[in-house]
Amino acid sequence: MTQPIFEITKAAAFDAAHRLPGGPKDGPYTRLHGHSFRVEATLRGPAAPPVGWVDDLARLDQALKSVAAELDHSLLNDHAGLESPTLEALCLFFAEHLQAEFPTLSRVVVSRPTVGESCAYDLPPLHGEGRVA
Repeated sequence: MTQPIFEITKAAAFDAAHRLPGGPKDGPYTRLHGHSFRVEATLRGPAAPPVGWVDDLARLDQALKSVAAELDHSLLNDHAGLESPTLEALCLFFAEHLQAEFPTLSRVVVSRPTVGESCAYDLPPLHGEGRVA
């Protein structure tokens, strides 16, 4: 019998400004504007002893909120890796900041709930159900 695999998810929110370089010169995306963002990080794996969980949700919550706090009330373009701060780039930013501490990170979703937009990044699976750092 195979071991059950679970997914656990935590979410955080932040507000930030950005502009998208390279768009139409008279388009709205190149002008400075802001959004409220929501980010979710999902860990995938078996419920491990001795506690019987995939990982400590409080630890994931603290790490996710710490990364979100770096971006909160900032100009996203000023952060390395976010020179063109699309939803896709934000997914990668969060994944890169969380992967080392959470090798079972399997998915990052960044959304702008007020405008009904989201982007999901499924990290490529590595060996077995877990991820290798």
